[in-house]
This record gives sequence, C-alpha cells and structure tokens, in this order.
Amino acid sequence: MRIYILSRNKELYSTKRLVEAAEARGWEARVIDYLKCSIEIMKDELKINYLGEELTKPDAIIPRIGASRTFYGTAMVRHFEMMDVFTSTGSLAIKRSRDKLRSLQILSKNGVDMPKTVFASNKSSAKDVIALSGGAPLVLKILEGTQGVGVVLVDSEKAAKSVLDAFYGMDVNLLVQEYIEEAGGADIRVLIVGGEIVGAMKRQGAEGDFRSNLHQGGSASAHKLTRKEKATALAAARAMGLGVCGVDMIQSSRGPLVMEVNSSPGLEGIEKSTKIDIAGKIMEYIAKKVTPKSETNSKKRKIKKDSIGA
Repeated sequence: MRIYILSRNKELYSTKRLVEAAEARGWEARVIDYLKCSIEIMKDELKINYLGEELTKPDAIIPRIGASRTFYGTAMVRHFEMMDVFTSTGSLAIKRSRDKLRSLQILSKNGVDMPKTVFASNKSSAKDVIALSGGAPLVLKILEGTQGVGVVLVDSEKAAKSVLDAFYGMDVNLLVQEYIEEAGGADIRVLIVGGEIVGAMKRQGAEGDFRSNLHQGGSASAHKLTRKEKATALAAARAMGLGVCGVDMIQSSRGPLVMEVNSSPGLEGIEKSTKIDIAGKIMEYIAKKVTPKSETNSKKRKIKKDSIGA
C-alpha cells in the first residue's frame, strides 16, 4: 500500500504519527507538501507534479490541510479524487467544515443542536443583532478564525455594541453566539473515523479564559461520553460527510451543543490524554476501504490466466 500524507510540515506530531502508523503496517508512506505540488490537466489525463517529479498514483491520501490554505489544498485533494485515489477526507467535506457559517447551516438542517447563532452584514444594526442573539453575555467569532484566535467574549450589551461596531467598521464577517455559562470554559473533542467514535477528551480552558483550545493554554483529559454525546457527535460527522474528523461540543442545560467539526484534527492531545492509537485507527479505516493496486493487478492476472486455461 502506498499512501501520501498531504502536510506542510513532516515534523508535526500528527504527521509523524501517521507515518509511523502506516509504516507499522508495512506500507509505504510519504509526506507531500501540497503547496509544492502542481497539476497538469489534459484530455483524459490528470497528473500531479511535486518538486519537478511526476508523482506515482498512490492507493490513498490523508489530507492535513491548513485552514489558511484551504482553497489550494482542497484543489490538490480534488485532483487526487479525480484520479480515483481514495482520500480519508473528501475535498468538498473539507471546504464545508472550513466555512463556519455553512457548517452551522448544514448541522441545523440535519437536526444537530448548537448554540443560537446570528450572522448579519455590517449594514445591520448592532442593537438588533444583540437582541436576536438573546442579549449579553455573547461570544463573537470571526468567520476566518482558527484554534481559538478571533473569538471574543463580551459580558455587557454596551461592550458587545462597541466590538460589533468596530469589527463591522473593518468589514469583518462575524458570527454572534449565545454564551453557554454552564460549560465553564470546557469542551469535549470527539475523534470519529469511518463513522465510529475512536476517542474523546475533555479540554479545559486556562484559568480566566473561556476558550478551551489546547493552543491557547488549555489542558486535556480522557472523557467518557454519554449516550447523548455519542449520538450528537456521530450525527454531526455524518451531516458534514467527513471520514475523519474531530467534533467539538460543549455541555449545556439542554444537552450537548456542537461548536465546530474539524476536518484536520490534531492527534497529539487526544492520543496523549486517552492513550489510544488514533493514527492506527485511521490506517485501519483506510485498509477497510482500499484494495492496494498490487493486489488488484494480481487478481487481474489470475482471472486472465484462468480464462486462458478454460
């Protein structure tokens, strides 16, 4: 089996673990910086070049596309898809997950609960937006923000109006969400691979910070999911069409609420907190979905030989 891991940095924990898990199965694994790829498109012919080399068609790819490079990264994933290469996460699903507004619309359409969210243009009245959101305290999120960056908690309507006016004045797209106080600055990350839950951790924000992201100084521990949390996480992954993803939820008085579905979840926090080989689970998923070309060619030769003998 030959797999390519589309990652910009082969030294990242997640990338290294995926390589280790593939090689542990005796597979050939190669890290490809997707920004250094170029594609050729001709009649009935699709090719990918990498640093002047035409890449051999792999059996599967694992996209690890950075949020700031979604357009180019998904273009590369789509090209592999057009070459009939299996991808652990599809290009369309990645694009859906990266658009915060679109992903919430999809989740709502599929009956997945979430904090009440308002999106409005800078022509809207800040006062109206605050009222629609249920009043302060409120959470303001920049649509393009990642890893907790661009997320602001405002505890009064006066502060909310000031922040909204400031961002709208800069023509920044914002989501305004109700603040779930009972979450206590904690959330739950659920790792789903091939429609199955393979691990879950609870992340607690640093003291004084309502954001639970590990990149913002939060801590993590293994978490035992309730039946409702399991059902919610699986429904979210199914709605987004993601083969491998991290579903982020918070606990509320009305049950688990989905905050985000991450198409390139980091493996370090959840592997270290749960002691589960998540990278190995991803390889198991690929093994179930893909028949290596070497095996396919062997079967074809056998069929041809049998037909000659007949």
